[in-house]
Amino acid sequence: MKQKTIVVALGGNAITREFEEGNIHQQFANSRKSLQGVAEMIKSGYNVVIRHGNGPQVGNAFIRVEMARSTVSPIPLGVLVGDTEGGMGYMVEQCLMNVLHEKKVAGVKIATLVTQVLVDENDPSILNPTKYVGPFFKKEEVDDLVNIRKWTVKEDPGRGYRRVVPSPKPVRIVNREAIKLLLSQGYVVIAAGGGGIPVYIDHRGWYEGVDGVIDKDLASAVMANDIQAEILIILTAVDKVAIHFKKPNQVDLDRMTVAEAKKYLNEGHFPGGSMGPKIKAGIDFLEAGGEKVVITSIEKSDQALSGNAGTLMVK
Repeated sequence: MKQKTIVVALGGNAITREFEEGNIHQQFANSRKSLQGVAEMIKSGYNVVIRHGNGPQVGNAFIRVEMARSTVSPIPLGVLVGDTEGGMGYMVEQCLMNVLHEKKVAGVKIATLVTQVLVDENDPSILNPTKYVGPFFKKEEVDDLVNIRKWTVKEDPGRGYRRVVPSPKPVRIVNREAIKLLLSQGYVVIAAGGGGIPVYIDHRGWYEGVDGVIDKDLASAVMANDIQAEILIILTAVDKVAIHFKKPNQVDLDRMTVAEAKKYLNEGHFPGGSMGPKIKAGIDFLEAGGEKVVITSIEKSDQALSGNAGTLMVK
């Protein structure tokens, strides 16, 4: 019987934890811890695709670009996303190999794929960018950033001024056939890191990059649908999805239908900067044919598939 395919969406705290410096040694250590549950999925025979985050890493890369601007040519954001897909993919790949070795799981093949993700060149976010990236600037620097570098700069309230870039909605994974081929040959695939590299098709039929970033959870859902995965697991900082979060009447949810998820979303229970994109990703995946979504913490990931942890989303 064909084993089911799982797309595992690793949250930001899988690699860089809050209150840590985030140096490379900590990133490797956190990756090894975060992949314990993924290794159990592989051990159980599932086909697995991993999507990692890259927010802090792209931010750091952007700072390095700014500091070196007077010495070397700047690198556009889309290329930085590709750079982190490769570098972080190496880290996740090696850490997973070592975790599987510890668990005495032999013969697992792993491949990292730098992934392009198609977006609509007329996506509203391209005309009205809102995603903060990179370092903070002083108010007196803003005019030069806007007039000379042609950036869109907005105030990050209470923190300073930062560049904002588009965050277009993912439409299709350009490399989807390569992912399916690798899965068919028994590989664990690491793909669409950080949401993947946003690209569009121009009037000539050419692929062109977009200087922006894609929401990683929405990209996970699109990838899961594109490769006909049955299960999407979103690993985050909390054990279960909750309504009235951090209020006296908080209710943790064991199970939620798409209709209930939409209702809670419309009522404002899932803010855009935290649980909102994860819930939207789950809805998109299920409505496009997925079987189930599990949202839980990294620590509980090994219990998620058995129904002993997390919030299960179904149609």
